[in-house]
Amino acid sequence: MLRRHICILATALAVAACAAEKPTSKPAGTDPAAGGPTGTFVLSLEHDETPREALIYVPESYDVTTSTPLFLNFHGFGGTSEGQLEWADMRSVADSYGFILAYPQGTNLDGSPHWNTSLPSPDNKSDASDFGFIDALIDAIDASYGIDADRVYAAGYSNGGMFAFALSCHRSDRIAAVVSVSGAMLDDVPACSPPPTAVMTLHGTEDGVIPYASGGEFGPGAQEVVDYWVDLNGITATPAVSSGSYEDLSIEQSLYTGGTGGLEVHHYRVEGGGHEWFNFVFDGLTANELIWDFVSRFGRDGAL
Repeated sequence: MLRRHICILATALAVAACAAEKPTSKPAGTDPAAGGPTGTFVLSLEHDETPREALIYVPESYDVTTSTPLFLNFHGFGGTSEGQLEWADMRSVADSYGFILAYPQGTNLDGSPHWNTSLPSPDNKSDASDFGFIDALIDAIDASYGIDADRVYAAGYSNGGMFAFALSCHRSDRIAAVVSVSGAMLDDVPACSPPPTAVMTLHGTEDGVIPYASGGEFGPGAQEVVDYWVDLNGITATPAVSSGSYEDLSIEQSLYTGGTGGLEVHHYRVEGGGHEWFNFVFDGLTANELIWDFVSRFGRDGAL
């Protein structure tokens, strides 16, 4: 099928243009023995003869003597790393639990930043080497901070969620768990036979860009995606289902547990939710806290 998955209306995916805290600019390559800078800053590098960058947040509690988990958070089509940081700001969660945040920046496609979700081929909308960029980014952060290679997590919104799913397959040796928020899983993910992976999805029933029930032009619907990962992870038990509400939203939580290596699949069906990064509160935890609470329990070989 034509890879229309990143040709989403930019207006539907628009995010704020800049974060409240203006980041400073820092080069890659700080001596890990001394530890890199803390706070919010831009990490710049060159990959495939192309300048690339990401917003990085390192909590003040960072300890140079301890391997630190890394959480990658990808913007949607037409978005920016600064906009994603403001909209999906997980810095307070990183402060509480001691992990490094990275908000990578996609390259422009006719003025709209995007992520290529396939290996280099005509299926992609550009020739940007995004998988290679993420390899280089993880390596650069590791060179400065000594990350815990067993605990690198990928999450994304919309096209960023598609890319997170793609990483679960094409970079399964590096990614321990995946979260998709208002995203989709494209056909080439099952086609490349990903390994069992802990997966969490959040999707609104009123999503006008990637429909909940069908996925539209972008692939299977939200529940079908969940069913795929439940089956792949060897989960046979009936999910534990609970519900709650937040403002004008009704939220149904389905927890699928007992998979291979202790793997799980969590799904949040947001009744009335649109195409967005969710910031609801469920069972006393914000959506961002729920995301970290989920991924942090897994390493590359399963439950920790």
